[in-house]
Amino acid sequence: MIKELPAGVAKVLKRLHHPLDVILLCVRWYVAYSLSLRDLEEMMAERGLAVDHSTVRRWVIKLLPLFEKAFRRHKQSVSKSWRMDETYLKVRGKWAYLYRAVDKAGNTIDFLLCARRDKVAARRYFEKAIGQNGAPDTVAIDKSAANLAALHAVNAHRETPIRIRQRKYLNNIVEQDHRAIKRRARPMLGFKNFRCARILIGGIETMHMIAKGRCGDPKAFACPPRSNSIPWFHRPAHSSPPTSTNRPYRDRTHQCTDPGCAA
Repeated sequence: MIKELPAGVAKVLKRLHHPLDVILLCVRWYVAYSLSLRDLEEMMAERGLAVDHSTVRRWVIKLLPLFEKAFRRHKQSVSKSWRMDETYLKVRGKWAYLYRAVDKAGNTIDFLLCARRDKVAARRYFEKAIGQNGAPDTVAIDKSAANLAALHAVNAHRETPIRIRQRKYLNNIVEQDHRAIKRRARPMLGFKNFRCARILIGGIETMHMIAKGRCGDPKAFACPPRSNSIPWFHRPAHSSPPTSTNRPYRDRTHQCTDPGCAA
């Protein structure tokens, strides 16, 4: 199974000693739902598998950048009308700024976590978003002077300038979309360092885009057909724990290499 994965993912998984479906399930649940690491530790224990919360954290930090990279290769295109805004998250007890944008249909365009909220940070975001998704026709922003100055700086190097709109209520769609990200980040109780914060936010945003159906190639994140037998992680919490001769989590009848699938 590992041989069928991309080289980067297979190289990381080669040194991990738990079943592949267990690793992917823990990583996916952590960034997709409002669960803490200790919640996942207890959930695995109820299914008869001893996984320490620190082990889950190592899986998350190692695998999320690879999953985000794989998803971006299959990410669907977005419309040319963008709504851009920034929100706030705490990193090492200080506020950091998460720049995000969605199109008029609510599809996530891109994101960038920065330590400061200024023209340089906003311009970095626009350059990243344009590089990944192409240039938009219009961008709706709030009354932030930094965002406006960044767009003017981007337009200075373009033959066809991007139209800038600063109107009330146009950004409601992106402000509402912030809620899904902040709801998931809340159980984490803040981030300890900037590197881990960027990795975790990238994973949360990736799962949020997969939930929106933004994967252009369904086969890239698809599961194989489900077997008639019940996988270990669908067994009820009150089922008997595994023994040396009966280890349900070793049942490889359903191996999913999809980081966006819970089954």
